[in-house]
Amino acid sequence: MKLRRFTQTGLTQFGQYLEQLKAAPPTPPPIWLLTDEDASEPAADVEVVDQSFAVRFDAAKYLDGLLSAAKIANVERDAGLWAWLTLLFFDQVCPVGKNGERKPGESARYLPAIDNFQRYYRHLLLGPYAIFRAHADEPERARGVLMTNVSAPGDVVEQLASRQELITNKNVMSVVTGLYFDKKKVSPKKGAGGKADGSPRRLADILNQFDLTFDLYSVPEEGLISLLPKEFDRFR
Repeated sequence: MKLRRFTQTGLTQFGQYLEQLKAAPPTPPPIWLLTDEDASEPAADVEVVDQSFAVRFDAAKYLDGLLSAAKIANVERDAGLWAWLTLLFFDQVCPVGKNGERKPGESARYLPAIDNFQRYYRHLLLGPYAIFRAHADEPERARGVLMTNVSAPGDVVEQLASRQELITNKNVMSVVTGLYFDKKKVSPKKGAGGKADGSPRRLADILNQFDLTFDLYSVPEEGLISLLPKEFDRFR
């Protein structure tokens, strides 16, 4: 299928579906909107492959390649494009549970909040893509915030992504990946979730404290790790 974007009509209809889904979780997605001439329009002459992504990093990498080929101006602010991609990959961003129902959550996960930075990264496709692009010189640095399922960003993103100065900081992202991502197993380290000592949630709290005292852009990765309290020893 060629890459398309939703028109305002398509955005409205997709938004109405999301509201309906909250009331009736078994409601199937309106796939017909993807090619409807009133709801969508061509975005670029490139093919989009409907495929499965193991984790958010894989989705971001694929989208980076796709959109680089598409050469769309201001692509991160193209709400119609991101909403269209969301519907295309809807079974991954909002999977059907064992009971046959979906749990959509807030609309910002599917309709990008382009003008609200604190909610911007909550979009399940635009969020990981924007993080990947922010670290395009070394994408592996961002593994720590892109290591979860496409439909479940996790605590790391929830705690850090609402602050641009943290999510785009090379040293901070290197620390997050070093602490919580197992490079040999290519998976999160055991215990990387939750709220316990040394958790991503605790790291976010401590980084916020550090930010009051230090210029986090100038503190190297090793320096940040050395400043962390003992509770992080199990991940260090």
